[in-house]
Amino acid sequence: MKQGTRNSITDVAGLRVGNAQDDTLKSGVTVLTADAPFTASVHIMGGAPGTREIALLEPDKSVEAVDALVLSGGSAFGLDAASGVVSGLRNIGRGFAVGDIRVPIVPAAIIFDLLNGGRKDWVENPYAALGAEALMNAAQEFDLGSHGAGTGATTATLKGGLGTASLVLDDGVTVAALVVANPIGTVVTPAGQFWAAQAEFGTEFGGLGGDPASYGAVRLPLKTDAHERANTTIAIVATDAKLTKPQCKRLAVSAHDGMARAIVPSHTPMDGDLAFAVSAGEKQGDPLMIGHAAATCLARAIARAVYEATPAAGDTVPCFSSLR
Repeated sequence: MKQGTRNSITDVAGLRVGNAQDDTLKSGVTVLTADAPFTASVHIMGGAPGTREIALLEPDKSVEAVDALVLSGGSAFGLDAASGVVSGLRNIGRGFAVGDIRVPIVPAAIIFDLLNGGRKDWVENPYAALGAEALMNAAQEFDLGSHGAGTGATTATLKGGLGTASLVLDDGVTVAALVVANPIGTVVTPAGQFWAAQAEFGTEFGGLGGDPASYGAVRLPLKTDAHERANTTIAIVATDAKLTKPQCKRLAVSAHDGMARAIVPSHTPMDGDLAFAVSAGEKQGDPLMIGHAAATCLARAIARAVYEATPAAGDTVPCFSSLR
């Protein structure tokens, strides 16, 4: 396996990502879309998810493809970001055909970032407009860290953020991940190394190496504001291999291994940890190796999200960069 050209989910041909954020609000939206509808499924392992149009991604449901996926801040308010994306896609003629009407299919998931120091005294919900803006910004290149849905993300000890990573397998299949890291737990060990260090390629999140002495640690800090729906890490893994909807479901399950490798603890009752899985290509690949690569990419993407975070006025926790 080798790192993809951009080390990004957009190494999967045809995929594009757009960000939009309000720095005063300390929140934002990230949208994944493609040149054509793509196959997708989802697996939820956290105890407090916030979602929209998730049931239709189950393998037994009739919808075979979606037009976009939305990752948003804002807790339940952020689910309105998908409305802005739906409107934007409708305006360009995208969507599931029902007679002469097009209905864009846009599942969404949110993180809780309402206690991160940003101003939340808005009168009109800002997330639909942010969703529409993120769709318009969709491109192969996009910013990481404190951008898009990662703008106001936090972990137990440090700012979270938006991260991505990719791999090209020996058979030429590309696998990648996109994540908003906002867990109740930690992404770094008590000694300040990344839990995901064993998966790092080069210096993509600092080249700091591992901290084996901390791997058995059980008494770790958690967010002091921890309560139901107060956290959550949401992710998308993608491949250019041709997968069925049930195979995408299995890929989403495998991806959660990467979350557990990079966040301690993960999948708690207070997190809404969720992974979408996307097939956007026609290549033939080994589902076992694709699942393994997806977990590896997701672990790396989580570490990159924290590594790339940048400070802003009013932050409630420091950035990883402040440790160095």
